[in-house]
Amino acid sequence: MTADSLADLRAQVADGCRVLAGRGLAPGILGHISLRVDSSRLLVRCRGPRERGLAHSTAEDIRLVDLDGDPGAPGELDHGYTVPFELPLHTAILRRSPDVSCVVHAHPRDVVVADLAGLPILPIVGAFDIPGAALAAGGVPVFPRSALVHTERLGEAVADALGDRPVVVMRGHGLSSTGTSVAEAVLRALSVDTLASLSLAIVSAGGTLQPIAPEDLAELPDLGSALNLSTAWRHELARLG
Repeated sequence: MTADSLADLRAQVADGCRVLAGRGLAPGILGHISLRVDSSRLLVRCRGPRERGLAHSTAEDIRLVDLDGDPGAPGELDHGYTVPFELPLHTAILRRSPDVSCVVHAHPRDVVVADLAGLPILPIVGAFDIPGAALAAGGVPVFPRSALVHTERLGEAVADALGDRPVVVMRGHGLSSTGTSVAEAVLRALSVDTLASLSLAIVSAGGTLQPIAPEDLAELPDLGSALNLSTAWRHELARLG
């Protein structure tokens, strides 16, 4: 991999971090994104010597490490950079799922509140968010522990809970989402957060959560990656200003 291509990937991860923060899914210094580079290395948002939170992530904060958290190239963890405590969450999922390139871990408040209130993520909307409806219809599992995922054993437990689904809710903690790109993983996290927020609003208004009818779900078209990913991601980046 060339230095230019690696620089581009660092910028993509930093953009993803800023989008998460801009949408309120990572409102402080907690949360991180990783991106697979090859069979043994990944880029991950690290803690830096001038930590200011995800909203202020730069490409410099994205460091190359191996699956054990050691530097993936000389100097990658110099100058006070350290890998996230929860790196085992990322590496367990990446080891388990070769088709996954990106792992997002975020702390969206409404996802945490909805889960603690006993509200599952259901396909309660249709054309309002077609990718979100399809994601929810396939099921969003819950990792039932509120622990910091700082060991290989806990990372494997999260990967077990995730299974073959793209997103897992983490009780009293947040969520982890996956994708073939930073854009896909972040947009999936945003969809789950939207569904959780809508669920809380519906219940607060005295309503009952009800999935849309199967025939309506079947009528929702796949609008394609050009709209669902490329255009949606350009919009998220444009919102950053």
